[in-house]
Amino acid sequence: MSVIRPAIVSDVPAILQMIHDLAIYEKEPDAVRNTPEKLTEALFGENPRVFAHMAENAAGDVQGFALWFLNYSTWEGVHGIYLEDLYVSPDARGLGHGKALLQHLAGIAVERGYARVEWSVLDWNEPSIGFYRSLGAEPMDGWSTFRLSGDALGTFGSGDRVLARG
Repeated sequence: MSVIRPAIVSDVPAILQMIHDLAIYEKEPDAVRNTPEKLTEALFGENPRVFAHMAENAAGDVQGFALWFLNYSTWEGVHGIYLEDLYVSPDARGLGHGKALLQHLAGIAVERGYARVEWSVLDWNEPSIGFYRSLGAEPMDGWSTFRLSGDALGTFGSGDRVLARG
């Protein structure tokens, strides 16, 4: 059995640990630069724009989390949910926690009139791809994810900008 609840400030260390565990699983063990302070501000600051939900077992032990934010569909004219991270501890996989987290987010989307819940998955992550397909999710064939970050972001973002009027 899985209990889903909104994250609270005291969950930050567990969320950050699971973010590190996810980075290791995704073969990027040194990529996480997040800190407890940054995560606390993002989730619980004055104007949070990132949200998290926790999955617990019947005993109240945290088994996983989902971290998400709103996106917007110009075609639909409404928001959607972008799932940044979904993680379930290895010893708790297959017990329904991941499904419960995704179903909870889908419920939020339905209740609020959002158009979709979407996320990215690494091409090699066949167990997750199979799981997502079993829920009725479909890959966005014909689309590629692009990212501007690091030195390229710094260089491009520091260049001359066109001045806006008004």
